[in-house]
Amino acid sequence: MKNFGLAVRLLGKFGNNVMVDPSFWNGKRVFLTGHTGFKGGWLVLWLHRMGAKVVGYSLPPETKPNLFDTVDVASYCETSTFGDIRDVPALSKALTDSNPDVVMHLAAQAIVKTGFDDPVQTFETNVMGTINVMEAVRALPEHVVCLIVTSDKCYDNPNDGVPLREQDPLGGHDPYSASKGACEVAVTSWQHSYFNDLSMPVLASGRAGNVIGGGDWSANRLLADAARAFSKGEALTVRNPLATRPWQHVLEPLSGYLTLIQKLAADRKLPKAWNFGPVPAVDTSVEKVAEFAAGAWGSGARVEVSQNRQDWEEAHALLLDSTAAVRFLHWRPRLDVPEAVDMTMKWYARFYETSGAGMADYTLAQIDDYCAKL
Repeated sequence: MKNFGLAVRLLGKFGNNVMVDPSFWNGKRVFLTGHTGFKGGWLVLWLHRMGAKVVGYSLPPETKPNLFDTVDVASYCETSTFGDIRDVPALSKALTDSNPDVVMHLAAQAIVKTGFDDPVQTFETNVMGTINVMEAVRALPEHVVCLIVTSDKCYDNPNDGVPLREQDPLGGHDPYSASKGACEVAVTSWQHSYFNDLSMPVLASGRAGNVIGGGDWSANRLLADAARAFSKGEALTVRNPLATRPWQHVLEPLSGYLTLIQKLAADRKLPKAWNFGPVPAVDTSVEKVAEFAAGAWGSGARVEVSQNRQDWEEAHALLLDSTAAVRFLHWRPRLDVPEAVDMTMKWYARFYETSGAGMADYTLAQIDDYCAKL
């Protein structure tokens, strides 16, 4: 925990620095996998807001409703293609044809429960899909910066409540977590084997925790479940109340990814693996976050704790040590957990009040409000 004392002191030193620089992104060509997903959709709108030209490549959205359709993400892309990162010829052609300055790889099988149900597809997507992206990036010019986005679950988590650092052992006891650990091992291997000199693009990875925000309707997502329940006048049932997560609004890690890419473009000698979590680490329980959500929603919102545990296991204590990002990137989160939950529930409340009308403008307004804090 000593490193987090350092992180807190560093926040005071670097707190007023601009993190995400719109002038860097203006006119940049960005190839983005996973643009149909929750995190990818927010990223497309933010990049477009800064003048970037985004080429999206991803499978179609998996849920209805979804953020991609709700805010018409495709209209903010220069090109939007439905494609599979396991399809090597299609992926390679799309990436090469985009002539990118930046590659951001977010496409993944991102659900822990789905990892239990379909471990083979999870590994094919998260490991081989990432390798396919890195192989395609090898053919690009040396000025390109490529960021592989993985997960805080890539670590061999001992469940002791101690924040995990970038140098800690990788692993994972469930298929999803193991696939993310294996993905990071592959990234490290490709860095040392193929991206190890100035004639090649820069390759790095970013690790973040449980992101929340409007527009995530995936299964087993706490605030999405809360919004569904509250909008119907029903109670939110919590089945794993004591589990803790490094909760953060989706814009927080996205600001980290964007800041990291800016820094790597200027300094190729920076470390190549980075955590982006709450600083200092916050071990907020599922039950507490559910209560924040009910309070943010307002009248009639209720939370019930079920006596029946979920039938699949997740790590109970999971925290990231983001000291490196604070110290070397001058990055830091701007929202505490209640603020992040409040922002998220306001998005969902607006969606259900308007049946989804005008949500692109509302999402962009939330991005603008967040950028004002940077």
